[in-house]
Amino acid sequence: MSRRHRAAAAPVIVFDGVCVLCNGWVRFLLKRDRGRYRFASMQSDAGRALLAGHGLDPDDPASFLLVETEGMEPGRAWTDSDAIRCVLTGLGGPWRIAALIALIPRFLRDPLYRMVARNRYRWFGTTSCTVPTEAQRNRFL
Repeated sequence: MSRRHRAAAAPVIVFDGVCVLCNGWVRFLLKRDRGRYRFASMQSDAGRALLAGHGLDPDDPASFLLVETEGMEPGRAWTDSDAIRCVLTGLGGPWRIAALIALIPRFLRDPLYRMVARNRYRWFGTTSCTVPTEAQRNRFL
């Protein structure tokens, strides 16, 4: 499989491009990920389409979205704490321990996630979208 085809088949992470916390999350992933994930900001056409296509309001994005684009479950999507768990375990190595997040009932972990999401601008601030390097550019939609 060519590098371009692998990139096109990679799961997509939709993130808030103006949130300092969210941009930090993307930088964290870019340092640790070996090319498994692609990224789309919620403010981009691709990000808005993915949000809308999975029942999330692109004009009020309060959720993190991970979309499987190919493989065993194409089109499957995860949000909130499930998305965080899937992304971290997808990094492999010691990050697989994040699978233990599933032991915490969703009715406890998702409200905590949503509280942080609702307050992310107030607590962490806003910024302009991260500009990827030339080497990272093909990982952004």
